[in-house]
Amino acid sequence: MTGTLLNVGTVLVGGVIGSLVGGRIPATLRRTLMQAIGLVTLAIGVQQVVPAENPLILLASVVIGGIIGELLRIEDGLDRLGGLAQHTLGRWHSAPEAAAVAIADDIDLSALPPSLGDTSGHTAGLNTVSQGFVTASLIFCVGPMTILGSFQDGLTGAYQTLALKATLDGFTAALLASSLGWGVLLSAATVLLYQGALTLGAGLMRGFLNDQMIAAMTAAGGLLIVGIGLNILEVTRIRVGSMLPSLAVAPVLTALSR
Repeated sequence: MTGTLLNVGTVLVGGVIGSLVGGRIPATLRRTLMQAIGLVTLAIGVQQVVPAENPLILLASVVIGGIIGELLRIEDGLDRLGGLAQHTLGRWHSAPEAAAVAIADDIDLSALPPSLGDTSGHTAGLNTVSQGFVTASLIFCVGPMTILGSFQDGLTGAYQTLALKATLDGFTAALLASSLGWGVLLSAATVLLYQGALTLGAGLMRGFLNDQMIAAMTAAGGLLIVGIGLNILEVTRIRVGSMLPSLAVAPVLTALSR
């Protein structure tokens, strides 16, 4: 639960800072921070892929997992949830800078109209607690990094992925709170319950997996993290969500290969 607790803490801290500071974060600083996080994400992903014992299992896991994910339309489902967040942001005049940050969890909010950049005219009545809570909860809990990081934390105790997500979420919380108010802070409870449940559930699976299976899952997860890093850097658009089933395929293929 270390990664989840860290994530909860950054959401709270970011929300408080955003509520106090407002929208005075320079655009150049936001861009630089996003690029730095993207580079670190790539580095962590590569670090997890390199020790893979059998590259063929890694390849087969991602390919088969991708096929399953596309058949189940996982990415499309995540996009629909992201669209709901986009609709909420647009309806309640949230700052468009949150769109760039949300790339980290593969939520495409780039369609927000430029007019939303002017938040000076919205009234206090629009910044209700529920608006901030719902919008932030969607952004913080939708996406492959949430699932991937929670599984890694629960299975191996490695919380680097969730630490990266925590950094992104803290940054996003500051931007959202500057526009939607302190209701964003309440989304920390959603993060705790949702990610906590995923982490504890993965921990229960630990007894059914041997070290080789976990290593295969880690390698597959590392490859997905590389994809997330490329998405953050806006190098390309990889459908990471549809590849999430590879986390389940990898240990199965490892067991069959023994």
